[in-house]
Amino acid sequence: MTKKTPLHHPYLVCACLLAACLSLSLAVAAPQENRETANAAGPDPAFWQWAPTPPAGWNSWDCFGATVTEAEVKANAEYLARHLKAYGWEYVVVDIQWYEPQSDGRNGRPYDYPRRPQTHIDEFGRPWPAPGKHPSSADGQGFKPLADYVHGLGLKFGVHLMRGIPRVAVETNTPVLGTSHRAQDIADRRSTCRWNPDMYGVDVGRAGGQEYYDSVFSLLAQWQVDYVKVDDLSRPYHQSEIEALRRSIDRSGRPMVLSTSPGETPLAAGDHVSGQANLWRISDDFWDEWRLLKSQFARLDAWTPWRGDGHFPDADMLPLGRIRARQADGWTRFTPTEQVTMMSLWAIARSPLMMGGHLPANDEFTLSLLTNEEVLAVNRHSRENRQWFRRDDLIAWTASDRRSADRYVALFNAQDAGPFDESLAVWKSPLLNRDAKPRCLPVDIPLAGARKLYLVVADAGDGIFCDHADWLEPLLIDEQEHATRLTERKWTRAAAGWGQIGIDRSISGRPLQVAQKGYEWGIGTHAFSLIEYDLPEGASRFQCQVALDDGGFNQDTEGATVQFLVFTRDPAPPAPAAAVIEIDPAEIGIAGSYAVRDLWRENDLDTFTGIYQTKLAPHASVLLRIRPIASDQ
Repeated sequence: MTKKTPLHHPYLVCACLLAACLSLSLAVAAPQENRETANAAGPDPAFWQWAPTPPAGWNSWDCFGATVTEAEVKANAEYLARHLKAYGWEYVVVDIQWYEPQSDGRNGRPYDYPRRPQTHIDEFGRPWPAPGKHPSSADGQGFKPLADYVHGLGLKFGVHLMRGIPRVAVETNTPVLGTSHRAQDIADRRSTCRWNPDMYGVDVGRAGGQEYYDSVFSLLAQWQVDYVKVDDLSRPYHQSEIEALRRSIDRSGRPMVLSTSPGETPLAAGDHVSGQANLWRISDDFWDEWRLLKSQFARLDAWTPWRGDGHFPDADMLPLGRIRARQADGWTRFTPTEQVTMMSLWAIARSPLMMGGHLPANDEFTLSLLTNEEVLAVNRHSRENRQWFRRDDLIAWTASDRRSADRYVALFNAQDAGPFDESLAVWKSPLLNRDAKPRCLPVDIPLAGARKLYLVVADAGDGIFCDHADWLEPLLIDEQEHATRLTERKWTRAAAGWGQIGIDRSISGRPLQVAQKGYEWGIGTHAFSLIEYDLPEGASRFQCQVALDDGGFNQDTEGATVQFLVFTRDPAPPAPAAAVIEIDPAEIGIAGSYAVRDLWRENDLDTFTGIYQTKLAPHASVLLRIRPIASDQ
């Protein structure tokens, strides 16, 4: 009988899991041909057969963060079985901290991690479901009852793990199952996750290290787990632990699809990761922001040499529908046009399709995105998937249908005018990062005649990882020098790149703190963000201080670089006009006449010869099936 023991360890800092914008180094040294195999010189790994097509299913992270409950998992599984199983969606994955009793949603911060973990473990230091969130796990049952329930619906069951061994296991020095070694013998206390406090790394070079991972996957096999997402593996790239996980899965006796997370997985590790895992993340967490979607085009192109059956570059979950189930405004911020573009790119690039929204809340449009059989067929039954061309931000991808001579073509207009017109700013800060001195900068701006106030935090061009930003003690000063707190007014619109904007709290929901000094009031946000206020009559000045909050400042060695800007006119530039994209199907092997079908509209367009062109609005796409017409017809 297993025993669960809640223990403690200091929290490092809350996670900040947004994707970074693509750097120029992404495409360095990537072979141009699509090898469609990572081990061209040898036999395919057996585990590639466990997921010959990109895995498709539901994951709890986007909609519930670390707080998902057994009842919520079952509700999503039931929806999946009823509405999506017939279309090939089959995985139900319980994401992070299912073993953490404190992450129960009561603090209103589902994407935050407790400062002092109380990880439930068994007597061998292995994570165990917290019975408060997963009641069927009590009495030594673990996840077996939930897995049985999911399997009973004809679906497959998956769980999330953090790399390493729980710190509480190290503190209590639990034994390693089947060995004379203990947790302190195998833990690498120097190897910790930058954004999650739960684990120490495992030194698999020490006696007992591999055996610990073997014991974890033996337990997962007993629970009948089909899919394992292992976090904190890819950035930095932990090669020895990835290899240890591969061995443990193979030794467990149960096929388990392996997903490594998060990104960016380095391109230099392409041969290695594709020979160890079924899918691997190519970016940090992907959320519902156009700039993040636009950056995935280049990443998916760069990973083309390592895309093939059973091993897939993973552009991350689909932030569709109600992706923040704990928030009142939790619906996706992608427009319908952008949602179609995302699905088109994921389909033709053969990215795994893991739905991030709370499925029972789906509307008809969201459901239609997940049940278009012709689009899903591109994801599952195409090959030779590659970017055909990129002309500035007009992009074409192509693939062949392995069942016919048809070709698939996806055309994208990724043009945009940028999030704001910097020239309109009435004040802007220098770049603020860890090296900035002083940590806080004063703002004092005249507002005479202004009717609007726009507070913007930009990511300064290095991506939006850990860009926790604070507008501290913001004041509106009137003509009589009377001051009122801006936080007492309601904004007219507001959006942040990650999390929920906080009033008198940081973006992570904690007290505002800069350089270990607390601030009673202010606005906590995260790049990229824009907050708009209507100004009262007589407002003459705006004063505050701006700074990076300690919540992001103390985390990763990357990111946490921002620029603050203030506007009194709408900073959004005019959108670019629609653009015409032309293709010549002869360049992809289709000569003579051809028939074109629009897969999203499920509509046969016409028969064409020579150049084909279409006009697309910014952020729009079209996914086509092109069928050659024999000359004797």
